[in-house]
This record gives sequence, C-alpha cells and structure tokens, in this order.
Amino acid sequence: MASEMNRHWRRAIENPTVLALIGLIILCLAMTCVSDRFATLDNFSNVARQVSINAIIAAGMTIVILTGGIDLSVGSVMALSMTFCTGAMLAHVPIPIAVLIGLLTGLFFGAINGVLIAYARLPAIIVTLATMEIPRGLALLYTGGYPQSGLPASFAWIGQGEFIGLPIPIIVMLGVFGILFALLRYFPTGRYFFAMGGNEEAARLSGVSVESNKVLAYAICGLTAAISGIVLSSRLMSGQPNAGTGFELDAIAAVVLGGTAIRGGRGSIVGTLIGAMTLGVLNNGLNLMSVSPYTQKVLKGVIILFAIYAGSARRNRS
Repeated sequence: MASEMNRHWRRAIENPTVLALIGLIILCLAMTCVSDRFATLDNFSNVARQVSINAIIAAGMTIVILTGGIDLSVGSVMALSMTFCTGAMLAHVPIPIAVLIGLLTGLFFGAINGVLIAYARLPAIIVTLATMEIPRGLALLYTGGYPQSGLPASFAWIGQGEFIGLPIPIIVMLGVFGILFALLRYFPTGRYFFAMGGNEEAARLSGVSVESNKVLAYAICGLTAAISGIVLSSRLMSGQPNAGTGFELDAIAAVVLGGTAIRGGRGSIVGTLIGAMTLGVLNNGLNLMSVSPYTQKVLKGVIILFAIYAGSARRNRS
C-alpha cells in the first residue's frame, strides 16, 4: 500500500502541470519576501489584468504547439484585428459588428496559415514568419502608422469593466481557457490534436483528417489573437498598429513554462494558464524591484531555455 501511494505521489509530482504550479507558488513566495507591495489584492488584480492579454494568445498557441506546429504571427494578427475593429467603430459601425469584424480577421489569417502549412506543406516557422509581416504591414497601411482614437465610451467596458466584482478581461480569459479545456478533454478533435503532435503519420493512418484539423488549430490561434487584440484596444481605448510586438515570444514562453512539449503531442491548457501567470508574476515582481527591462528580457530568455531543456529531459526519460 505504501509503495503504491509513493508511486502515485511520484507520478503527480512529475506531472508537468503540477511542477509548473509548484514553480508559480515558489515564485509568489519569493516575490512576497523581496517586496512588501507584491502580496496585496490590488497588485494581484493588476497582475491578472495584465496576464489576461498574453494568456488568451497563449491559449491558442497551445493548440498549435500540441499539433507540432508554431505560430509567430499572433502579435501581428492581433494588431490587424484590433485596428480593423476600432476602424469599423470610427466608421460608425455598431460595436458588436465591429468586434465581429475583428474576430473574423484573426480567424481568417489563422486559417490562411493553416492552409499554407497543411495543404501547401510549407514549414510552419517560414509561413508564420511571412504572415508576421503581412498583417503588421496591412495594419500600418490601414492606419497610416498612427493610433486610432475617439472610440465610443461604451466600448471601454470590455477592457475596463467588471461583472460581479471580476474584471471583464479576466472573465474573457477564463472563458477562452474553459472552452479550449473542454475541446481538448471531451471532444474527438482535441484527441486528434494530441495524436498529430505525437506522430502525424500514425494519426493519418488511423483515419484522422490531419490537414483539416491543422487548419482548425491555426484558425483557433488566430481567433484567440484577435480576442486578445479587442480586449487590449478596449483597455487602451485606441487601435494600435504597433501593438503585439514580441507577444508571440511571451505566448510561446507561457506554453513551454506550462509544461507543453515544444515538439507537440503532450501538454495541458491548464498548464499554459499557470505558465502565463508565472510570467506575469515574474514581470510584476521585477518591476516592483525596479529591475531594468533589459535585464528582464535576459532573465525571460534564460527561463525559456531552461523550461525547454527540462521538458526535453523529461521526454527523453519517458
């Protein structure tokens, strides 16, 4: 009985999601010790609001990475979706329709990525490097390179409002994660994503429509980038064509820190949420400690490398 319990606990502790949660708890305790301003309700609320933007993008990135892919275009797709949404509002389009325009923009560019990768059989990193430039250029052309302001006051509710005491961006984030958690856990499509990342050819021979599911994965990633852009534009009350620069790296970092294998086939959407919170807590704590933003970039890079190395080591042992 004792040996069985020991094996149970060992498996639980070796679970990447559990390890990510332990790392987050340790980080929170460390930040509490070094700054008396960290463990306050206002600061936690601020961290959660900031995390929501990156976490929503990271949720879609998780789906793509699970299939063995990568999407470097999410920051640019986010900016284009944001500017199309805000531009529509400035043209007196009703807010719900303007938001729909933004969402369809992200969905469209995500699907284009998927089609080029799945059917044209182009490398994901090359395709998304190209589409990292195209949406950004379109956003700059559309806005003339200037932020769009003068949005309807009621639009601010999405990024700044609250519902039953919870900020709307956090509710949107939890809703996105809840939907994708259900997709991965309870629907065949979710199992197909894991199978494709584990062994794409074996999945194809098992009857999985690899191409269509790959397009779906990238479409979901584009959609989450658009959702994040709409939330950010509502929070800033402007459309920023230069928004989202570097967000793809933060999203990938959150996914990897959450225990998802960078090669695909193994991971957890809950782990990604923990990874995004870890990055948010780290950034917030370092800001409270007045650490240089340049030093923060170095630390973030080191953490990403360590997380990838740890994940590869676990995969090799298993």
